[in-house]
Amino acid sequence: MISIAMLHRCLLGLAALLLSAASLLAQARPQVLVETSKGPFILELFNETPIHRDNFLRLVDSRAYEGVQFHRVIKDFMIQTGHLGTKGLNRDAPLPQDSTEGTIVGEFHPELFVHVRGALAAARQPDDINPEMRSSACQFYIVTGKYYTDFDLKEQEAGRSWKYSEEQKKQYMFEGGAAHLDGTYTVFGRLLDGWGTIDKIQRLETDNEDRPLKNVIIKRMSRYTPKAK
Repeated sequence: MISIAMLHRCLLGLAALLLSAASLLAQARPQVLVETSKGPFILELFNETPIHRDNFLRLVDSRAYEGVQFHRVIKDFMIQTGHLGTKGLNRDAPLPQDSTEGTIVGEFHPELFVHVRGALAAARQPDDINPEMRSSACQFYIVTGKYYTDFDLKEQEAGRSWKYSEEQKKQYMFEGGAAHLDGTYTVFGRLLDGWGTIDKIQRLETDNEDRPLKNVIIKRMSRYTPKAK
């Protein structure tokens, strides 16, 4: 039989967990204004991925991203930036290796966040050289994506230990995304505003390596505080 003392400890533990969850939900999600040569957009960072959130804000605060190019663009999939070696890089010069930028541990929460349209996620090296699926410490992408049917999503779920929620299914079917990346790349935020800018970038003409023919850069990134309504 369960003793009164044991039950009391269990209830205290449950209360602590609930308080912790409530505190996390109450914590305001940081926002970042990204000003590019094609226009601005605003990102929101998830508190449920604190390693990526804090690392991203550190780079923003240190102005590390200023002058960095959008070096990989695939229409109806994603736009990628954050490669620090592209600062001031002439379009005719090849992309430098990014192995010096470091990595951070992945934070995978597909039950909460998936690669629906507008998802902000961390780029990484492929599994064969990165079996731990660690994220790039600098490079990130924003999903534009394609539409999915219910059958498509069932195929994506095959072999996974988790299933899409009804809300996630609706988002994929009516908004689109990149479901094949779910659970293996860290989603740590989302686009709040600026789809016009993202669409301009995703429609850029690119070479056979998905690099834009004309450089598009991040002019400035800064923490953003929404105006009170």
